Amino acid sequence: MFLHAAIRRWLFIFLSTLLFIGCGGGATTGNGTTGTGENNATTSNTQTDEFSQTSYRGLTFYYKNISPSAYTLDQLSNSEFDELDYSKQLKIANKLLSTLFYGYPLKQLKEKIAQGNFLSTIHQGLGSEKTDKEWLENHILDDTYFKQYQSQWYEPQVITILSRFYAMKHLDKYFLQNWVAYILTQTIMFSPAYELSSSHTPNISGVYNRLVTMLENESGMRFITYVHMMSEDNWRRFRSPEDNGREMMEIYLLDANDSHVPLAGQALKNWKLNTDSDTLEVGLNRNTQPLSLFGTTIYSGEDFYRELAKSDAFTKGVTRRLIDFFFPDKSAARKQQISNAIVASKPETWQDILLQIIFSKAYLLGNSRAQSAEETFYSLAKKINYRNRRDDFRRFKESLGEMHQAAMKYKLGKLERVPLDSLSFAYYHKFIREDVLLQYANPEQTDPDRWDYQGWQRSFVAFDQFAYDENKPIESLAHFVDYLFYAVIGRRATASEQSLFKNHMTEKDNDTLVLKYEFNMFTRRDDRTEEAKKREERKRNIAMIVLDYLSRLDETYRQREVQ
Repeated sequence: MFLHAAIRRWLFIFLSTLLFIGCGGGATTGNGTTGTGENNATTSNTQTDEFSQTSYRGLTFYYKNISPSAYTLDQLSNSEFDELDYSKQLKIANKLLSTLFYGYPLKQLKEKIAQGNFLSTIHQGLGSEKTDKEWLENHILDDTYFKQYQSQWYEPQVITILSRFYAMKHLDKYFLQNWVAYILTQTIMFSPAYELSSSHTPNISGVYNRLVTMLENESGMRFITYVHMMSEDNWRRFRSPEDNGREMMEIYLLDANDSHVPLAGQALKNWKLNTDSDTLEVGLNRNTQPLSLFGTTIYSGEDFYRELAKSDAFTKGVTRRLIDFFFPDKSAARKQQISNAIVASKPETWQDILLQIIFSKAYLLGNSRAQSAEETFYSLAKKINYRNRRDDFRRFKESLGEMHQAAMKYKLGKLERVPLDSLSFAYYHKFIREDVLLQYANPEQTDPDRWDYQGWQRSFVAFDQFAYDENKPIESLAHFVDYLFYAVIGRRATASEQSLFKNHMTEKDNDTLVLKYEFNMFTRRDDRTEEAKKREERKRNIAMIVLDYLSRLDETYRQREVQ
């Protein structure tokens, strides 16, 4: 693979910057030899191996994702998935898709599962290129579809990021790159921390967009972290040499040894966040004394960041951070066991860790946790054919804050990914119930600013989505209820739940059980147009009752173990 000319220019600027801040020395090729003079970014002698050979002082820039066959955390195979009964397959499929902020309408999901290679198809799809990026990026910045906010008080960068996940149609490579970047920016590792007075809204897109771009260029996780640690975005969060050094070691290496902090502070002594516009400033009074850290000798701040990213403890530290994020309710011993299994595969990209987690048996079969609001909303939006109003994603961003799940806001990331105290969950339930499940998109409404423009569309409850027979209205009601259950939470209604809806929506007429007037989706009219309209209204009434009930079930908000 040949490096794109733009990437070459970026590398030249980046490495030139390193020299400016006093890093010294030369770059290394993939075989570990040292470059000299002004040749700061050497590559392999053979261009065909240029991708894997580009490195700087032992820090390799690019890595291909490892093959799933090289994963050492036990993965759920297609054959094992196919052997499960349908209800378990549906639960696993929904768990995987919601984790990825995605979902399929029920009929489409059934078809994909029936093909017999569901898991590998999803995994392979995440490596394919389907998204028209130019169209997508122009679309989410089109004020016709997504209201554009200019004021910093709205944090418009967050709104744009949230809009993108909704607008992306394909679960492909670009979707995965954005998902990886989003997950990382929710953690302590890469949070832009816009709640801080020293952090500004451009830092949100600075951190996030850099992650997406470097993931597109197939940068390794060490190189990505190295660039981030040296950035002004990072220094706006941890603003003094001692604080920044301590936090980088604790965050990425899980190193809480206080004796290492003075050494880090000495290496970074000429780095500071200048109070003039909160700007990173690197002075020339750099450290000249040898310092022993990470099993080697360092001098400068650049040495500190580079050798931290190269250290063996780095892989262990970042893997454990992500395990804590995805397995919050597991014991410390179980988390360490899962983490050790992943580390054994020698991951060098963020995808190597994250995909290994979400396709594992430990996650798909054995994990139970509360879903984040993003997981719930985006998966539901795809399942129910949701149509957005122009300002929906400003509202979603604000709702995340009310739930104490704000995106990219907190200095230390989402240490508690889904707060479940009464107030936080009340806002979570309120948003899913009122803004999603009970919001019907009026097909006659064409103004994208009107409240009834937003919501699930008529196609979600079309008659061809479930088994119905006009001559068997009570049985058809049961089928419709089951369809809504399957579509939203991946299971059929229990006997007691069916009885609940049946008792509410039917009545006796001359000893014959019939649908009540307001729920009679098979009502008859002489005027066929009027008849179709009334049937849709009654069917919508049924759906609203069932969806209201579903909004109150913990299954809507939780991922469960699959026994």
